[in-house]
Amino acid sequence: MKHLRTLLISAMMMCATSSALAQCSYKNTAFGSGEFLTYNMYYNWKFVWVKAGTASMYTVKSNYHGQPAYRGSLTTRGNNRLDDFFVLRDTLLCYNSLDLEPLYFRKGAREGNRYTVDEVFYSYAGGNTNIRQHRIRHTGEQLWKKRSYSDCVYDMMSIFLRARSFNPKGWAKGYMVKFPIVDGDDRTPAQLRYMGVQKVKADNGHTYRCLKLAYMEQEDGKFKRIVDFYVTDDNNHIPVRLDMFLKFGSAKAFLVGMKGIRNPITSIIK
Repeated sequence: MKHLRTLLISAMMMCATSSALAQCSYKNTAFGSGEFLTYNMYYNWKFVWVKAGTASMYTVKSNYHGQPAYRGSLTTRGNNRLDDFFVLRDTLLCYNSLDLEPLYFRKGAREGNRYTVDEVFYSYAGGNTNIRQHRIRHTGEQLWKKRSYSDCVYDMMSIFLRARSFNPKGWAKGYMVKFPIVDGDDRTPAQLRYMGVQKVKADNGHTYRCLKLAYMEQEDGKFKRIVDFYVTDDNNHIPVRLDMFLKFGSAKAFLVGMKGIRNPITSIIK
């Protein structure tokens, strides 16, 4: 009887965990392992746009603590020309399950003379979304927090991977997808707002029909625009252009190259 009770309890815990994972899962239709995207970055310096550096996005199948997962990374590198005025060195890393449940997130950011690190560790025991948040401030001070939620939460990388598989058919301009976003310290209401279709010329010489999505976070009771994404209007939803609104100004990134694309690119205009 004791062994039967143990088996039943174990089964119930597994069901609860599976239920939580199922609630936070999403079918990936946009990318596959080995996708590699490169970008030129430009920074607005005294009303003039100057070449600021490069950025790259890489997604590959990997594993996280023995679990099959996608590993996604975004790396930005400023050039020496701009370092005397503004240093930009960001590295974002995430692990998501193959069904796009968030598992881990890290952001290391050097902006100006400040360097900070944010980490989020996800687990789904007990039917909840459980997170451990870790922040290293520019002073070296370390903060740890534990939180548990009955709903799903995301970091900026995991929500981006998920959003690429959204089906925008039937969306009207202004349509919003709302979700909570977490970093190394906080949980914040956030949203993706559909801004319509636009033609965008990339730095690879091609012009694409793109969907414009504004990523916004709530600050002081109002939603503040963080990044505008222009993604291809096809099943890949490749970011062709990013407009980033930084603490120290604004930057843009334009697509230069792409490898390992999952679906046919049907959004090229010329």
